[in-house]
Amino acid sequence: MTTFALTAPNAAAARLRIARLEQLLENMVRLPIIGHRIGLDALIGLVPGIGDFAAGALGLYLIWEARNLGASTATLLRMLANVGIDTALGSVPVVGDVFDVFFRSNTRNLKLIKRLL
Repeated sequence: MTTFALTAPNAAAARLRIARLEQLLENMVRLPIIGHRIGLDALIGLVPGIGDFAAGALGLYLIWEARNLGASTATLLRMLANVGIDTALGSVPVVGDVFDVFFRSNTRNLKLIKRLL
């Protein structure tokens, strides 16, 4: 696998982009009654048909950034599995919407990236 050579400033910028995207996708707003935070991943997932696939595509961006940072194939596959599970189970009507609130594939993937760095 070919990886891109990132200089220190570029790697720092990539880490910042990843953290900001994870914040947007998973922790954007607090639900008032239960106090749980949700983001665009759960909100976009409410759109029937394409919402979960659009959120999955945003999750794939984190995997692309991890690849550019030199993540191993095993880490990339684990990240892909997280996004795949989130997309597949999130696409189930009603139950999937609840699942999206609690299964945070992007947060899991950010933790994998932080371990890499």
